[in-house]
Amino acid sequence: MKIVVQKFGGTSVATETARDQVIKRIAQAKENGLSPVVVLSAIGRKGDPYATDTLLELMAEAGPNVPSRERDLLLSCGEIISCTLISALLTKAGYAARALTGGQAGIITDAEFGDARIIEVQPEPLLAILKEGFIPVVAGFQGRTLTGEITTLGRGGSDTTAAAIGAALGAEAVEIFTDVEGVMTADPRLVGEAHILDVVTYQEVAQLAYQGAKIIHPRALELAMQYNIPLRVRSTFSDAPGTLVTRGVHCPGRLKLGPDRLITGITHLPNIAQIKVKLSDQDKARETVLFKCLAAVGVSIDLINVFPEIKIFTIAESDLAKVSHALEQAGFKAEITPGLAKVSVVGAGMRGVPGVMAQIVEVLNSVGIEILQTADSHATISCLVRAEDTQKAICALHKGFALGK
Repeated sequence: MKIVVQKFGGTSVATETARDQVIKRIAQAKENGLSPVVVLSAIGRKGDPYATDTLLELMAEAGPNVPSRERDLLLSCGEIISCTLISALLTKAGYAARALTGGQAGIITDAEFGDARIIEVQPEPLLAILKEGFIPVVAGFQGRTLTGEITTLGRGGSDTTAAAIGAALGAEAVEIFTDVEGVMTADPRLVGEAHILDVVTYQEVAQLAYQGAKIIHPRALELAMQYNIPLRVRSTFSDAPGTLVTRGVHCPGRLKLGPDRLITGITHLPNIAQIKVKLSDQDKARETVLFKCLAAVGVSIDLINVFPEIKIFTIAESDLAKVSHALEQAGFKAEITPGLAKVSVVGAGMRGVPGVMAQIVEVLNSVGIEILQTADSHATISCLVRAEDTQKAICALHKGFALGK
């Protein structure tokens, strides 16, 4: 039995026309001799009746202290609605299908409501349904604890559901269907020359996702990479082959690294604030207190530069109020600069190659963009810029590294 896991996002199930395309993609898999396992997100996006954000708004009248268990119980309904509807439509089209909650599909999680981690996928329920000739249609984004409580996996959780099921079943591939035709070199809304990449590595896509590209959830990529399950990012609304995400061993001659493809893409994270905390001689012994006070209010920091006299880092602007209060309470004076963005150059081919940073600085300087801070890893170089310079920086870097066709 050749199994393929097909995950469809919220826009893919938002309208009757879109749902017709979902049925078409599932039917194509059957016609190609594959046994599809379908994973679905909630219908639509914020404002649509059954979207996750819309369900959250129902809780607003109960105030901010709704128990996380009850919130998860409510949020799980969005995906359940999707999978029962698609199951019914498959049946109408002549394909035997069976709708399942995450728990019924064998997804076991810890009890961290709202951001649960999958600890086990029991493959027996899905394998039994496949052997009976049914198409399993699974509610993504959710699972159950060992005691039977319903949990949700956090934002992007349906991708994680699909990857985990693919790993547990030894699937031929996991297909992520969305409203774009694949992984692009940059956001096409910002860069007119952005184009689809035929093949990318897990590492490259993970870095693009972590740095702001809305492609595949990083947890799903980690699972696919760990179990070497090929991923394909495709459009529900197009017959284009999309982008294959793999280690590279599956497509010899197609994956271009090193000098042939130094950089894979450019991405960005908006709404960033920079924090500078200058330490007096007396304060220097308190730098541990500085970082502990941020951890205590649940704030993740980024672009961290630690020097004896000054500590510089960035946060999401949405965390500004609580960070300012925490620093003040701890006795630290901070210089805060809001209205920034992190622009990142991503590519596995840059590892060990000299001159990439020099080229980034040259490109940004040539268009008058000031770099406020940088950070790097083996596959990413990130630059902090002013928000109003974001699109100019992305376009300049895209052109500077010759990413357009």
